[in-house]
Amino acid sequence: MVDYVSINGAQLAYRLIGPQEAPLMITLHGGRGFGDHQSDFKAYSPLSNKYRVLSFDYRGHGQSSRTEPYTFRQLVDDIEALRLFFAGDKQCIICGGSFGGYLAQQYAITYPDKVSHLILRGTAPSYHHEEMAIRTLEQRASRAPSFSINFLREKVFGRFESDIEFQLVMFAAAPLYSEKFDAEAALKNNLSTVFYAKAHNDLYSETEKYFDYREQLHLITADTLVIVGERDWICPPDQSKDIAARIPNAHLDIVPDANHSVHLEKNDEVIRLIRWYLG
Repeated sequence: MVDYVSINGAQLAYRLIGPQEAPLMITLHGGRGFGDHQSDFKAYSPLSNKYRVLSFDYRGHGQSSRTEPYTFRQLVDDIEALRLFFAGDKQCIICGGSFGGYLAQQYAITYPDKVSHLILRGTAPSYHHEEMAIRTLEQRASRAPSFSINFLREKVFGRFESDIEFQLVMFAAAPLYSEKFDAEAALKNNLSTVFYAKAHNDLYSETEKYFDYREQLHLITADTLVIVGERDWICPPDQSKDIAARIPNAHLDIVPDANHSVHLEKNDEVIRLIRWYLG
């Protein structure tokens, strides 16, 4: 069962587990307009023996309120307000995947002294990953016969006309996200997910979609671990290699036989890596 906290005028749904005095880890979910905290909470809860694991839904996502605006900067400021609320003057660990990885990078650049450790999973340093994803889809199109390059370019990386269109397109794309596709599990997940086209479209607007952190990554001072699945289709491993090369002393780990959902597909391996990295 989720709890709610009032942050910057929005009601944010969250789950928190772990010892009261332990370091705070904030997990940042993927999915612009359709992600929520649930998969991250499931994936990273094993760390709660040593860390306070906080997973939440961004405004306009999941069970959180639909309080606008939906911008990268607003979501990053919400993350900082959550850190202040739950950790006070202490630093936190930031763990972000996919879209959450974009936010994690922006947070670590904007608030470098607030982050002790940064964990980035299956993400990219700029919008340029989209063209790589399109090329990867051209090679793997047979895996998702109801999906298309036009759906990816114009819808997933563009604009949806309705929530139901959003939901149907993402169900068609589902086989691309993991190496062992389970159709029944994918349908169950799709039906239980909140799809909100307005949040997606705003976060892909002309002022938001062209994010590019490459020339700022050297400003990140947190110890950084970059994890990516060897078969990640939407944020291919070259994107993680670029991130790790630009952040001082970052460690890169490419997990074999894993796709974009590496934290779920290879959960034991990812948790082992994080434990090793955090010491």
